[in-house]
Amino acid sequence: MALVTRQLLMPERLSDPGPARAVLVAASPQLWLVDTTDYRVHAARHAPGTLDAQELARAAEFVRAADRDSYVCAHVALRRLLGAYLGLAPREVTVERAPCAHCDEPHGRPVLPGGALHFSLSHCAGISLLAFAAAPVGVDVEELVASRTIPELSDVLHPREAAELAVLPAGERSPAFTRVWTRKEAYLKGLGVGLSENPAADYVGSGPVPAPLPGWTLTDVLVPEGHCAALALRTPRSGRPGSGPE
Repeated sequence: MALVTRQLLMPERLSDPGPARAVLVAASPQLWLVDTTDYRVHAARHAPGTLDAQELARAAEFVRAADRDSYVCAHVALRRLLGAYLGLAPREVTVERAPCAHCDEPHGRPVLPGGALHFSLSHCAGISLLAFAAAPVGVDVEELVASRTIPELSDVLHPREAAELAVLPAGERSPAFTRVWTRKEAYLKGLGVGLSENPAADYVGSGPVPAPLPGWTLTDVLVPEGHCAALALRTPRSGRPGSGPE
C-alpha cells in the first residue's frame, strides 16, 4: 500500500509563536496529524486569540463537547500552521471562500488569496488531518465504516467498486469500503466540488493501491488503527474539465 508520511502534531509543536519555520517543499505535500485527546486543552486555551469571529461562532454551535473539541483542535492547528508557512501570526491569516463550482457564488472551498499555498482539512472523532501543498490538494480521514451500514451506502460506489466489495469476505468489506470513501472524498475536495458531485461517477478502486485518476495523484495515508485516510494532489497537467489552474 502506498503511504504518505505524516507528522504527529503535539501541543508543544504549536505553542506560541508557532513553529519557527515551516517550509513547504514544491510538489511534495506535507501532512499533519492532530490527536484531539492530546491537543484539545491547548487548543481551547489558544482559540480566542487564534480563531476569527466566524470560527468561534461555529465552535459555539456544537452541542456535543467531542464535536466542539474536534472542530477547535482542527482549526486552531490549521491557522497556526498556515501562519508558520506564510510567516504571519495565526489570527492575521486571511482565509477566503472560492467561487462555487456550480453557481460561482463565494461559498466554495476555503482558500488563501493568491493561491500560492493550497490546503485541505479533515477531521473525525479524535483525529484531524491537515494537508499543505503547492498545488490543489484534498484530504480525508474517517473511522472504519460499520459493515452493517455498507449496504445503505452502496449508491456512492462506482459499479466496479461495488463488484469488488461484493466478492470480499465479510470481514474485509469495512476497511475496503472506507478506503474507497476516503479516496473519493479527498479527490472531490481537491477538485473543489465536494459532495455536490456524484461520488459514484469516478472509479478509485477498493484494493490496496488506488486506481489512477486523470490529472491527479491519489495516495492512501497511514493513520492510527481503526481509521482510513487518503490524499489527492493535482498534477501539473489535468485532463478533467474545470480542474485547471485556479
